[in-house]
Amino acid sequence: MSVLAKLKSQNDTFTSWRRHIHQHPELAFAEDATADYVAKLLTDWGIEIHRGMAKTAVVATIRGKKSGGEKRAIGLRADMDALPMPEETNLPHASKHPGKMHACGHDGHTSMLLAAVKHLAETRDFSGTVYAIFQPAEEGGGGGNVMVQEGFFKKFPCEAVFGMHNWPWLKSGQMAICEGAMSAATDSFDVVITGKGGHAAFPHQATDVIVCGSQIVSALQHLVSRITDPLHGAVVSVCNFQAGSGAYNVLPETAKLSGTVRTLDPTDRKKLEEKLRSVVKSIASAFDCNVETKWNRGYPSTVNTPNETAFARKVAEEVVGTNNVHEFVPMMGGEDFAYFLEACPGAYIIVGGGKTDKDPGLHNTHYDFNDEILPIGAAYWVRLAETWLK
Repeated sequence: MSVLAKLKSQNDTFTSWRRHIHQHPELAFAEDATADYVAKLLTDWGIEIHRGMAKTAVVATIRGKKSGGEKRAIGLRADMDALPMPEETNLPHASKHPGKMHACGHDGHTSMLLAAVKHLAETRDFSGTVYAIFQPAEEGGGGGNVMVQEGFFKKFPCEAVFGMHNWPWLKSGQMAICEGAMSAATDSFDVVITGKGGHAAFPHQATDVIVCGSQIVSALQHLVSRITDPLHGAVVSVCNFQAGSGAYNVLPETAKLSGTVRTLDPTDRKKLEEKLRSVVKSIASAFDCNVETKWNRGYPSTVNTPNETAFARKVAEEVVGTNNVHEFVPMMGGEDFAYFLEACPGAYIIVGGGKTDKDPGLHNTHYDFNDEILPIGAAYWVRLAETWLK
């Protein structure tokens, strides 16, 4: 019996784990009950665990029974946190915590890795060590960065580290990966424009920060089309413009703009920060306004290394078939697995989770993880570990 077939026969159990986690979503760095649930399962299976990194992380250590490569090790990572949003699925296993929801499939990621760890601990058909990383705070908290900064790779030295994410826009039974950037750097900016307020009937006696801000919004739209290489992925979006108190005849003294900048290339990231600051300053000066610009550095781009990407692709083809593994088009969303890949070679892969073209996407109040793909993700993890450490 193949690994996938064996895991499929156990999917009712995996589904029960996933739905339990789904019913009890917890936010970044507060995944206490989720971590306890994961740790209890691992402990019940006789697996060595380590707790305490990044507040709620759980790291499981599984040692193979084969000889010859005892000093070798790889890391497999899943995220555990939920999102601060309501759930509107009306499913029997819907969130029991108002305003919190597993809308990105981290409940599924955790369950797939648990299923793989259980199998690996039962068979130990490899030489060396597998570190299963149950990471907190992927959704904006940078839990991966905290773990790296706290010395994860010193305590758990890995030859390579691998991550995986479900993708509702790809059919179940399929996977996707690409070498190089898989996701974008996720920076943001805040701009505060200060001028002289006044009566709207006498604009010549004031400094109109709304007009100044409007010109800045318009000018920023040219950065991607005229500053970056047309073949590079980049996004500049102004997502918030606040000015005035609601009065029809008052020109306000301040205006605030904020937004996001997404880049796949580190050079573009640096260039767009410099140009955004320059454009904002120049336009403000032209309108006799003062301006303060704050650049908030977010997650870096998730960059797959060549050898590990080729390896992950080969394993995926073994699990789901060559025709079901596709080239992934880099996304402009963020992913904090990027921090692991900055510190260690590795690869991040996509597992299809969609049943139809009408399935709700990620971060949607009607989204629910497709339990049918739990054995697929678990089988990928098992074969990845066994093949790397054979």
